[in-house]
Amino acid sequence: QVHLVESGGQLVQAGDSLTLYCTASEPTFSSYAVAWFRQAPEKDREFVASMNWSGSKRDYADSVKGRFTISRHNGKNTVYLQMNSLKPTDTAVYYCAANGGGGSYDSDYDYWGQGTQVTVSS
Repeated sequence: QVHLVESGGQLVQAGDSLTLYCTASEPTFSSYAVAWFRQAPEKDREFVASMNWSGSKRDYADSVKGRFTISRHNGKNTVYLQMNSLKPTDTAVYYCAANGGGGSYDSDYDYWGQGTQVTVSS
């Protein structure tokens, strides 16, 4: 079992940057693939970015490629999502997820955080 806690979400203006954090207390977290998903109001949850356990493989949704960066610090059991050039369409609840194999679908992940709200105003 892995318990994930997201933080860092807030209200920002279009064009701003923001970093989200996902922290786990279990040391096994460093051996899991991780991902960020988001869910906007009245929309399905969608994939944002993923990374394997070592950080050697990263994938991004087309909508965030070139603006968002996923990274991790295994010694701190923390995953980051650096978000630049934010747009109002990035407004959503952002979720951190973890599992053994990675992927870009909800069903690929076994462990989820509670989410953190990001609101981008125009």
